[in-house]
Amino acid sequence: MQQLADSGHPLITAFPTELAGDAEAVLAVMPEARLQPRDRFPAVVEGRRVLIPERIYHDEPPANAVASLSSRQQQLLHCLYSRHCDGMVRQRHLEKVAGSTDPWVVPYVVRLAGEYVVEILVVLRDELRDLASPGTPGHRAYGQFLVDNPAFFARTQRRVVSYWNCYYRGTHASFQGYPGCALLDLLRSAASDRAGRPWPSLAPAGARVHGFC
Repeated sequence: MQQLADSGHPLITAFPTELAGDAEAVLAVMPEARLQPRDRFPAVVEGRRVLIPERIYHDEPPANAVASLSSRQQQLLHCLYSRHCDGMVRQRHLEKVAGSTDPWVVPYVVRLAGEYVVEILVVLRDELRDLASPGTPGHRAYGQFLVDNPAFFARTQRRVVSYWNCYYRGTHASFQGYPGCALLDLLRSAASDRAGRPWPSLAPAGARVHGFC
């Protein structure tokens, strides 16, 4: 297990500062990393900047160690492992938090929307269906995050189209039939209502797309 980290630890700065104590408790049960995270991406969560790792390289902690954490600490752990280098690990931990509307969870979920594992897109599409319903907690939480992070969302939209174009056109000839298309529609719905205007779509209008890969 890891030694308790100081406040500058890259996995502690992946959450708002008021969660630093919970993040330290999570780090204390995580096995030592095989590699240190090399890249991080910024996001604004309720007006505060966090830096989230692109990938982590820790083995998963044993079940009894996870059970010793509080519910919030377990939530943070699942967020961190949704950035794991193994796609199956990412999906397993995503499924634990995808239905959460806590603001520090949202950037982890949105980031996974812009990755290449189509099974994860299906999980997200199904878990985020209430984003189409104004007034729901998810609609408000995701809408606010996307409005606060327009460049993040634009990059996510481009990535969804790019991965479809590069890897999934054989199974989904039209982007409109790809799970990522429905997912982006849900996210844009929440962003549009929060912004008070239609949110720009970067998705293709038809099946033919060039220049994304």
